Amino acid sequence: MSAIKEEAIRLIQSLPEDCSIEDIQYHLYVWQKIENGLAAVESGRSVSQEDTERRVAEWVKSTGPNPQERGSDRGIS
Repeated sequence: MSAIKEEAIRLIQSLPEDCSIEDIQYHLYVWQKIENGLAAVESGRSVSQEDTERRVAEWVKSTGPNPQERGSDRGIS
């Protein structure tokens, strides 16, 4: 049996006996996302917190005035 199947079986077996199929799907989904994230970090496909904050700040500045402010310019609230 492959290592992935064995790990998935271990994960499912660790869940409560009364878990639903949705619970199983959710835990497998989260596990997959975590594995993908760890692989991205290992291969250098990640962005530091500082770079992320800088990018968001630049994005916010580039979107122009706040939409609520634009509406007030037109007499719209």
